[in-house]
This record gives sequence, structure tokens and C-alpha cells, in this order.
Amino acid sequence: MTWEDLDWPALDRLRAGFLDGAAASGPYWKSASDLASYDFTYGERIGWKWDHVLRELKLRDWTPTTRSVLDWGCGSGIAARRVISFFGADQFDSLQVWDHSPAACDFSAHAATQAFPTLNVRSATPGFLASNEPVGLLLISHVLNELPPEALDSLRALIARAEAVIWVEPGTHGVSRSLGALREEFLPDFRLVAPCTHQQTCPILTPSNERDWCHHFAPPPSEIFASSEWVKFGQRAGIDLRSLPYCFLALDRQRDATGPAGLSRIIGRPEHFKPYVRLLNCDATGLAELTLLKRTDPALYKQLDRTREPLVYRWRREGTSILGVET
Repeated sequence: MTWEDLDWPALDRLRAGFLDGAAASGPYWKSASDLASYDFTYGERIGWKWDHVLRELKLRDWTPTTRSVLDWGCGSGIAARRVISFFGADQFDSLQVWDHSPAACDFSAHAATQAFPTLNVRSATPGFLASNEPVGLLLISHVLNELPPEALDSLRALIARAEAVIWVEPGTHGVSRSLGALREEFLPDFRLVAPCTHQQTCPILTPSNERDWCHHFAPPPSEIFASSEWVKFGQRAGIDLRSLPYCFLALDRQRDATGPAGLSRIIGRPEHFKPYVRLLNCDATGLAELTLLKRTDPALYKQLDRTREPLVYRWRREGTSILGVET
């Protein structure tokens, strides 16, 4: 696929369906051309979100312990390809893909086979999905606002069979809070790997925090801003290429495992003012609005504005004042 090969009418139709909610009414892929054009554009943007999530999992010293992957609601299969590439194809034996569109299953399976020739790739069968057979690493991407209740119940049943789950969604207020509510359902049976730095109830879901939502921003590759093709795509699609908000959950069954201690996760983006930076912080003590004076740590002040890494820190602080970062 190249920019010259893009099926622009298909991309326009898909974009309109995503915006008006028609995507929730059933399969919207009409051809392999739809999927290839989507994978090259919108799918690539979703891939950048997955890249940022995976960098955070590496920061948390997490790797999957299972050798099988199920990409549920696979679409073009971008999530599975990003995950397998990141951890290494030699770390996995098999990939199953499933989507309510057979065309999407065919496309994602073919793309994964091309990318990882030694991997056993196949479409998940109805029998497997309805069985009690264990699921290894379950991947879920950008499906929550499209799921009718019965489909969400089926997904819950799959999660109950999974060894680990990575679930990435758009970073909107409504979707994030819905994912947070599901987080509470999974808490008794899973360890929360990320973005949470604790295993307590999500503080954002308390009534006093209704305006807040757990979301983060992935940095797009800097070179796209010098690409006339990407600029044209952004203008035609009506999207801001600079903004990639997302929310996510990473879960596993290692209840006795512990990640790096004393971490905090910044929610959203830090707000920069001339003399200080203000941020919403989440850690084991709950949500708190913290400030860092520029004169206290000029380098950290600058880093919080420019870093492209996940906003996970181990603070030195007094009350709501950040003094620096522990190394």
C-alpha cells in the first residue's frame, strides 16, 4: 500500500461511520481495499498508541508469560502486529484473530503471516470463542463504543479465560470512564499492571472526580509533520495529527508479582505556566493536583513539557509540591 493506492472514498465512508455512530450497527468493512487503506492511515495512528502503551509496559518491567495471542475485534490486525513485533515473534507460538467481519479476519491473518512467517496464524473459530479453553494474551483495541451489551458480555467471558489482557481505547471522557468501570470488575481476579501504579479502587470513579478521566497522549512520529501525504490526510479527515489521546488497561494473573514500587502516573497532560507546572497525579494514595516550581528543578520542568516517554515518575515531594524525581 502506498499513498497513491489509497481508496479515499472508502476512508471517507469509514470516517463518517465512526463519527455518526454507524460503526456500532454491524460490520463496516466492504473489501480488502477498505482494510488496506485503513491500516495504512487510521490503523497506523492506532499503532502509535499501541507503541506508547508497549513502551510503558517495558518501563514497568512487564513482558507476557504466555506464548499464544488472541486479537479480538482485530480490524486490520494492527494491535497484534505491534505487540508481536515489540516483544519479538520468537516469544510467541500462535496468533488467533477474530472480528465480526470475515474480511477483517482474512486481512489481519494474511498481514500477520506476511510479517511473521514462522508464527501459526489462524482465525478463531466459533467453537473456541464459546469454549472454556484458556486464552493466553488477549488484545482488545478500539471496540468499546461499538459493543452492544451481548457482545460486551461475550468479551467479559473471554477476559475471564485470559492469562493477560492489553486493552487500548480512544481517550475520550465517556470511553475512558466506561473502561474504568470494567477495571473494577476485573480487579478481584487480575493484577493491574498499567496504567495504574496501585491495586486499589480507581479514584477517578469517586463522585467528586466526575469531571476527570484516565487518559494519556501518544506522540506521533515527528517525521509525519514533514510529510505532505500525512498533512493531506489529516486535513481531509479533519483530525489533528498532533493529538493521539488514548486510555488503556494492562492486566495479568500474577497476583503475587510486584512491579516497580512508589510510582506515580500523570493523568492527561501537565499544564505549563511561566513559573510552574501543574499536573493531575495518580498513585496509591489517590488523585492529587501537584505543582513543580520551575526554579525548583528547571530540567524537570522542561522535561515535563517535551518528553515523548510515558509520564510515569517516582517523585520526591512535600505535600502537593514536587521537589524532583528519584532515580
